[in-house]
Amino acid sequence: MVDYFQWTEIALIYYVARSDLIPRCSPLISDFETLVNSNDNLTITYRRQMSVITNTSYASVLKNLKDLARVVVVCLESDDARRNLMIAIAEQGMDTNEYVYIMTESRRAGFYPILSQVGPLGDALLLYAYALNKSIEAGVPAPTGTQLCNIAKGMEFLGFTGKVIINQNASRTPIFTIYNLDSSNNEFVIMTIAEDLDDSKDPVVSSINLTSSASKIWDTWGGTTPLSTPICGFTGTDCPKSFTDKYLAIILGCTAAAIILIIAVISTVVFLIRSKRQEEERLNQLWQVHFSSLTKPPQKNTMHSSRSLQSTITTSTKVTINSKKDTERHSFYFLNNESVVARKHNFRAVFTKSDRAIFRKMRNIDQDNLCKFIGLSLDSPTLLSVWRYCSRGSLQDVIAKGSLQMDWFFKYSLMRDVAEAIYYLHHSSIGPHGWLSSSTCLVDERWQVKVSFFGLSAIKQFEVREQRDFLHTAPEAIRDANMAATKEMDIYSFAIICSELITKKSAWDLENESFDIEELVYKIKKGGKNPPRPSLETEDEHNGSMSLLVRDCWNENPDQRPTSEQIKTLMKSMNHNRSSNLMDHVFNVLEQYASNLEDEVQARMKELTEEKKRSDVLLYRMLPKQVAEKLKLGQSVEPETFDCVTIFFSDVVSFTTLASRCTPLQVVNLLNDLYTTFDAIIEQHDVYKVETIGDGYLCVSGLPHRNGNEHAKEVSSMSFALLKAIKTFKIAHLPKERINIRVGLHTGPVVTGVVGMTMPRYCLFGDSVNTASRMESNGKPGRVHISTECMKFLTETIGGYTTESRGEVIVKVCSTWKLIDIYVGLQGKGAVQTYWLLTEEEIAEKMKDPTA
Repeated sequence: MVDYFQWTEIALIYYVARSDLIPRCSPLISDFETLVNSNDNLTITYRRQMSVITNTSYASVLKNLKDLARVVVVCLESDDARRNLMIAIAEQGMDTNEYVYIMTESRRAGFYPILSQVGPLGDALLLYAYALNKSIEAGVPAPTGTQLCNIAKGMEFLGFTGKVIINQNASRTPIFTIYNLDSSNNEFVIMTIAEDLDDSKDPVVSSINLTSSASKIWDTWGGTTPLSTPICGFTGTDCPKSFTDKYLAIILGCTAAAIILIIAVISTVVFLIRSKRQEEERLNQLWQVHFSSLTKPPQKNTMHSSRSLQSTITTSTKVTINSKKDTERHSFYFLNNESVVARKHNFRAVFTKSDRAIFRKMRNIDQDNLCKFIGLSLDSPTLLSVWRYCSRGSLQDVIAKGSLQMDWFFKYSLMRDVAEAIYYLHHSSIGPHGWLSSSTCLVDERWQVKVSFFGLSAIKQFEVREQRDFLHTAPEAIRDANMAATKEMDIYSFAIICSELITKKSAWDLENESFDIEELVYKIKKGGKNPPRPSLETEDEHNGSMSLLVRDCWNENPDQRPTSEQIKTLMKSMNHNRSSNLMDHVFNVLEQYASNLEDEVQARMKELTEEKKRSDVLLYRMLPKQVAEKLKLGQSVEPETFDCVTIFFSDVVSFTTLASRCTPLQVVNLLNDLYTTFDAIIEQHDVYKVETIGDGYLCVSGLPHRNGNEHAKEVSSMSFALLKAIKTFKIAHLPKERINIRVGLHTGPVVTGVVGMTMPRYCLFGDSVNTASRMESNGKPGRVHISTECMKFLTETIGGYTTESRGEVIVKVCSTWKLIDIYVGLQGKGAVQTYWLLTEEEIAEKMKDPTA
């Protein structure tokens, strides 16, 4: 048993009574020591023979034992001695799970009286019967005693006294039983030990059978087999270091590393989650358009300066956003200097996380045939979806204008663009459009179709559609208003758009049909064997294959409509591998058109150049050249001050009497001949003719081109030439009549400017004009009447001119000179000193007769 439980160190305590003639414990202990000495794995660490049994002796023995052993073999010859020992063990605190006390007994009466001869006799009879049966089976019906002994060797059976084992000596192997008490003080068998004889006839243990589980055997020891040597030693100072103490540094390091790793993992996960959320928030900010960032475009100003002759009218098929007006559905804005169009949605929606994910995907889409989705304005008075502005409007607008010439390739290119957009949507996470129509197909400046209002299913489900919107809607969608968008619905809408392009008419050509929209929508919804469909008849060139494809696309059965892949393949085959670039086609057409018109343009340009020259000549006669050039360049002519100019006024003497003798036509011819003569003389001098009204003639020198001090000289020379020419002038219808003129000159400052919008006039302003007029009106026929300022300028500044004082003349506020009524600043001069400017003839006559 000691070997079985692997106990290597034991103690022996036994008592020998001096009065006993035959001691019980001495032989038992002696045999036990002999067996221990023969076993190299066993050691007796403490041995004590007690001659006196008292509490004091027990306490002394147990104190010595405590430091030497935990498995104790005890042999005491009386029950009282055993009881006192157990009391002493409890008092010494040695009744713990570490201690095992083996109580041995020998040669004492059993607890129960039994008949000692009955059991063995029955076992002997059973042994004889089993041996005889084997002998008979072996063919020996009457075996001898020796034969029976040989047959019985090694036989095992269950007899009346227990298991019977016959060894090789034909004797029964003795079996010893070890008992224990459970926690309820009930007796149970721990194990049985069978003893046999070896070849030298010495007894040996042949088998040990454990009849109870270890947990039951050691139930009162906490279910664990006690050790012969405690883990911490007999003194309790040799405890091996615990795993924690032995590897504390490693544990702390690993724990710290694990904590750091966990913190790092948690931080990384938190960082990734936070980064993902921040990225989602950043991307959400991209599609959220603040209403404050949307600015209304300035209204286009159609008013231009009346002083500019430059044409501002242009022709273009594009419509700038400045000229677009808001509609019931759309508003137009600038966003970061980019033109955008905002679709109005008259409701407020709460968007889910998946809706926001769709908006982010839409914001990132950059496909040639999809209109750029800018985002949603959530803080605007009404919900707005913002899209990039396309300058040519929608396909519906282009078709409605009807002014665009579209050949077959042009139509094909527009239809192909719509098909490309459908193909992209059907193969993306955005999904089918559902609301596809010619109004949602926009056209940019390059004539490329861009489909808008895709996605936004969270918004479309709350939109209220008008009856006109159903003209492009598939019949199955009209029947089921809650039906989600499908690819087949887009294919049907594509067919309706193609019919508009083929016929160059609006959807279903309602303008020329008798039925209204509601009636048509009802017929489409009703369906039938021959459902209503738009007409494809057209006088323009078109591809018959395209018509067949359109009819397949608007099939009443959605399952029989072609897919976007099939449409794309079929349309590619219709082009016969030619260039699919619309702009290349347009350029080729324009090149052909340009080559045909080149000669005509050159001829028109030549005519235009000649006409421009004639216009310039006429313009230069009406206005000063410097002023006319500014007006031609679109520049405004600001009022200009001239400090010193000389003004010329003339008037035909007795023109009213003369005119009364002529017809109106003759008066016109008379003035035309007269002023033609004057104009020819003016061209020879640096003098500008301002205007003529009736018989009045107004000229000035020194403006608009400044000529220094030459202006008085130029006007004086012109005046002399006019007086000389008038002497030989003849009236065609009154050849005997002679015409005479009065001339008035004045030198002073004036202000010039362009007056008028419809017919601009270059006019003079200032008191100098009034003074020159008064000089003429107070003059005499055939003489040059000048002011004091003009006299001083001619005689003192220039020199070489002769003047004669006329004396003081009263210059009145009112004047008979009609032209002066248009000028401002007229003032009465009162009595002023004036002079006559003498011609060469007058000077010669003066020299002949000084008294004249």
